[in-house]
Amino acid sequence: MDYEVFTLPNGIRLLFKPSTSSVSHACIVINTGSRDEPEGKDGLAHFIEHLLFKKTEKRSTGQILNYLEAVGGDLNAYTTKEYTCIHASILNPYLRKALDLFEDLVFHSLFPIKEMDKEKGVVLDEIASYQDQPEEAIQDDFEDLLFSGHALGRNILGTPESVAAFEQEDIFSFLKANYNTEEIVIGVNGNYTSKEISRLFTTLFDKVPANLNKPERTAPQYSPVTRSVEKAIAQTHCVIGNQAYSIYDEKKTGLLLLNNILGGNGMSSLLNLTIREKYGIAYTIESNYTPMCDSGIFSIYFGTDAEKSDRALKLVHKQLRLLRENKMSELTLDRAKKKINGQIALGEDNRMGLIIGMCKSLIDHRRAESLEEIFARINAISPAHILEIANEIFDPAKISTLTFVPNEAE
Repeated sequence: MDYEVFTLPNGIRLLFKPSTSSVSHACIVINTGSRDEPEGKDGLAHFIEHLLFKKTEKRSTGQILNYLEAVGGDLNAYTTKEYTCIHASILNPYLRKALDLFEDLVFHSLFPIKEMDKEKGVVLDEIASYQDQPEEAIQDDFEDLLFSGHALGRNILGTPESVAAFEQEDIFSFLKANYNTEEIVIGVNGNYTSKEISRLFTTLFDKVPANLNKPERTAPQYSPVTRSVEKAIAQTHCVIGNQAYSIYDEKKTGLLLLNNILGGNGMSSLLNLTIREKYGIAYTIESNYTPMCDSGIFSIYFGTDAEKSDRALKLVHKQLRLLRENKMSELTLDRAKKKINGQIALGEDNRMGLIIGMCKSLIDHRRAESLEEIFARINAISPAHILEIANEIFDPAKISTLTFVPNEAE
């Protein structure tokens, strides 16, 4: 393999992938997200991610924000349902600055109440901005529908009510319960030797106290739902979908391939060629598949004029029926494999995305796959596999539908 893993006694791991570039990419990935929040604390994981940049034991907010920018570096972070990630891109000589900052932010943030109060306003504005974008809001509401009553259905940003009620103790309790040092991986992609990386990693992270707390995650149940909601919008927006395979399911790769054929990246997907190019019904139509540790989300989204929405939905269901009823030819499947293999290979040029993905794989699978292994799994998929997956995931009896429709006043 073209990477190395170093592990400290406290459980923190570092994944190092060498590069000959003059630019380094580094990240710290923590195996916790919105699904791990206590009941009624929706948005807490994301709120903590914001506050990590506010004040630490040795740095003020201004010092944190300027620390890497002063040397031309870039610093950012994000929260998902299952991960929290901080990442930075810097010139090679400044890797120590990036990793030192990661250690400070994750393990020495103070979360002062004054900063909490200010940041609540920022997050409330962020929530409002998403609610003003129906194409974004419908995705969150659909996941709430798909995982009704389960932590996976929570909006990552939280609600105005939950965010306003956060207290400092909520943050410290969440960190203690979820920032498990054995579930933290630091990734580095840069032009260094193994000895340099190992020494730097040990110097900066060896003194972090071990934390082995890790709450149990429970798998969601599912019953399909159809719902229509009136909104003050100009177009109709629709999402249909189903719960899908987890990251550990052997059918995951087949669904990733099938999703790419149906409505994935590029203009040549079946849905784009049919709904947009052939009939000119929708400007945006796409499908997505996101696997998680014990479930997954498959969805199709489109937005169109209200008078065209029924026809668009019928055409989507027709395409799903064709995939359920007709085995794909070897030639068509081979073309699809070449397409997705090429997309994956090109994606390796995004070295930040690559190193973050490798860290997540190390967390989930205890190793990062090579390109050759990924291609082998894709190339082993047969038309029969695709047909079986289509009949499981696209089963009309299992499909949920959420529609945002313009209200009468509009």
